Amino acid sequence: MKILSVTTDAEIAACFPAMKELRPHLDEAAFLAKVRRQEKEGYRLAGIAAGGAMTAVAGYRILEFMAWGRVLYVDDLVTRADHRGSGCAGALLDWLIQRSREEGCDELHLDTGFQRHAAHRLYLKKGLEFNCHHLALKLSVTKR
Repeated sequence: MKILSVTTDAEIAACFPAMKELRPHLDEAAFLAKVRRQEKEGYRLAGIAAGGAMTAVAGYRILEFMAWGRVLYVDDLVTRADHRGSGCAGALLDWLIQRSREEGCDELHLDTGFQRHAAHRLYLKKGLEFNCHHLALKLSVTKR
């Protein structure tokens, strides 16, 4: 499977259907602008295309933490429902692991929902470990 670095407006727009499955709150009209804002903070997209559509997408960024050092953080990793089980997520995760090495990262991190058991099996198979709890507090701020 060929992994594409997603950079053009058209490529980003093609990622929306897959991303919407993972992030149902996203608005298609605001998606491109949101990605472009996040790119200013280091966000990048990669994906796998088949049949003229983006079948799997990963959003990631390189960050540095006191606790872990230089980290490739996976914001988003999704395969469209009609392509699950095809190996796309595994291929993207392998690519992200290799990318983290190329970027000189000490670790690769991602957060995952408790209910995503199939994803957990993949992550564990690829060598990731459950090693912390992620906590969050919703704040009432204006959405962009």
